[in-house]
Amino acid sequence: MASTIDAGRAMGLPITGVPLFEIRARPWQARDPARIDGLLIGSANAIRHGGEQLQLFLDKPVHAVGKTTEKAAREAGFTVGSVGTGGLQNVLDAVAAPARLLRIAGAQHVPLDAPADITIETVIAYESVALPLERALVEWGERTIILLHSAVAATHFAAECDRLELDRGDYEIAALGPRIASAAGKGWGAIHVSENPDDAALLAMVKALCQ
Repeated sequence: MASTIDAGRAMGLPITGVPLFEIRARPWQARDPARIDGLLIGSANAIRHGGEQLQLFLDKPVHAVGKTTEKAAREAGFTVGSVGTGGLQNVLDAVAAPARLLRIAGAQHVPLDAPADITIETVIAYESVALPLERALVEWGERTIILLHSAVAATHFAAECDRLELDRGDYEIAALGPRIASAAGKGWGAIHVSENPDDAALLAMVKALCQ
């Protein structure tokens, strides 16, 4: 979230962050590094909260989704084998076979279809714990556009608005993709969907909406 806020402010947007989740590390048991050819990482949280076990795999290339995850992996000392966009399945489909991959994931993660000659072992290194929404953080009394980066966040935000009896019509949704927009449900002042599933495209769309 911090990188999105920084990028938005650099574009002149009056943007602030509202925490909907807290990321908490979970203990996990490392596989035998000799049986692993590379790491499959769908979120920078896997690097930030992976703990000491990650040190056993520093010589393995990381196949990552997005620039934020790539940056976190490099800062942690990993070599990045590939970087993709649009979801972890796209990254996986581009990995050269044969390969034995270790997926370091969160408790909530999307299923993947492994291509021929690629095997995936999955460990859970962190979990996302939902937090209650504070009314004061979203009652701005002016046009408010909510940026949503995941379907889970969209569902939780909508539920919290209903719990607080906030009028959905007072808010516009800026979603990173169609699945996220769908998860937000109906009744909003407007729903806007980014042309590409990345922060740059999402922020560019929001900036255009604010002009």
